[in-house]
Amino acid sequence: MAATQLYNFNAGPAVLPQPVLERAQAELLDLPGAGLSVMEISHRSANFDAVIAKARNGIRKLYNLTDDFEVLFLQGGASLQFEMAPLNLLHQGDKAQYLVTGSWGQKAFSAARSVQQWNGAEVDLAFSDESAGFMRVPNIDEYKIDSAARYVHFTSNETIHGVQWQAEPETGKVLLVADVSSDMLSREIDVSKYGMIYGGAQKNLGPSGVTVVIIRRDFLYPKDNLPKMLDYHTHVSKESLFNTPNTFGIYIISLVCDWLEEQGGLQGIAKLNSAKAKLLYDAIDASGGFYYGHAQRESRSVMNVPFRLKDGELEKQFIAEATNAGFVGIKGHRDVGGLRASIYNALPREAVEALVDFMTEFEKRHG
Repeated sequence: MAATQLYNFNAGPAVLPQPVLERAQAELLDLPGAGLSVMEISHRSANFDAVIAKARNGIRKLYNLTDDFEVLFLQGGASLQFEMAPLNLLHQGDKAQYLVTGSWGQKAFSAARSVQQWNGAEVDLAFSDESAGFMRVPNIDEYKIDSAARYVHFTSNETIHGVQWQAEPETGKVLLVADVSSDMLSREIDVSKYGMIYGGAQKNLGPSGVTVVIIRRDFLYPKDNLPKMLDYHTHVSKESLFNTPNTFGIYIISLVCDWLEEQGGLQGIAKLNSAKAKLLYDAIDASGGFYYGHAQRESRSVMNVPFRLKDGELEKQFIAEATNAGFVGIKGHRDVGGLRASIYNALPREAVEALVDFMTEFEKRHG
């Protein structure tokens, strides 16, 4: 009996490009030039110097970063950055403003508030859609930016609620700090608007265990009272090698950057992503209410598509049948329930087409 074709819609750790996995498989026992696996060589060896430089340069090229930006490979996920960012970037009397459009933005804001005692700064909630269930990003007239603020933080894409900023928030001359964990390197951005960009690699860029932090050098404060591991200066000065990094994860990132270049860079992958998302949203919208999405149309995510059926028991049946049909990770986040299809960079269009066909057939039987 033939094995069922599996389609990976997991929200993270998530799908990786098949050519990347195949190349990693071919090089697993012998990293070219090393004679050993990338998981066996020293992180201080010349062989790994080449690997981390390739990953760093790949990100720099894709985002078109100027020399003003440092690219760091850290650990602890975006969750650690929720605290590291305010600890490093705020001094006594400074203000940071937070635009909250989902659960992860809420976590970032709460973490920043919790570390105020360490730096005596003010952390201000400039917008939150929590009372309405996190369904949209705000209009410009719904938040007010203090021109004296040190930075404005936002989460570019909310994986749980499927809400995505289609463009950066308007903040005047105040620099942005963004958690881009779930749409990193999925589209072009204007990096001149940012003081810092960070995100876990495990959705669009690599395996779990690596956090990419991109930060402007002139945005860093001198700090002398932070533990070394929590101080960005430590990691900048040691080029992400202060402690042993996730060597295999960084190696995979370097391969993913190559793959993205082959897709036409960020402009090319954005077109592919938009086309996949349109397929899925069109199927939802054409169902006459049998399926319905969560986010408002103008705030819909291109990366994560949460949707529901009005009948809860039918949702359970959909999940069971979809799982049996090879659709992996289709169940919604435990906090909100329902269904969710995560359609990151590496998910092929064929997977979305197969899901749409399944949804159409399921609707015919139960609609």
